[in-house]
Amino acid sequence: MGRPLPPSGEDRVFAPSDRILAPLRGQGRAFVAVAVGGAIGALARWAVGLGLPTPTGTFPWATFWINVLGCFLIGVVVVTVTELTDAHPLVRPFLATGILGGFTTFSTYAVDAQHLVATGRIGTAFAYLAATLVAAVVAAWLGLAAARLAGRALHRGGTP
Repeated sequence: MGRPLPPSGEDRVFAPSDRILAPLRGQGRAFVAVAVGGAIGALARWAVGLGLPTPTGTFPWATFWINVLGCFLIGVVVVTVTELTDAHPLVRPFLATGILGGFTTFSTYAVDAQHLVATGRIGTAFAYLAATLVAAVVAAWLGLAAARLAGRALHRGGTP
């Protein structure tokens, strides 16, 4: 039998604390929604990557467009779920955090930039880093604006 943990918690380095786990209590359904959505989004990203392969040393268009499209759609989803509809509480975690969080990718963005630098394409790397950042922020703003515009038009009974 193992020895009991001391009350001070000094030996509990690898045990998650109540402070960390407390916010997760009662979040089982949201956890599943995010996990399922994340799997769907990651598979969609993988499929786009297969369809738009990036030759070594070239601008990673697949990752660029994945992140730009994902940011636009996150803007649309956030406005639709929080301002325009009375969506089920799991819709936002499923769509925004799950599907679109799994679809967009900061890690591949960073790795793509590192590969460009490693192959001597420093200018392309910096262009990619800057273009993705600017385009993603603009796309998110456009998604927010487009959803609000569409919402106002639908509220008036017209078209956007």
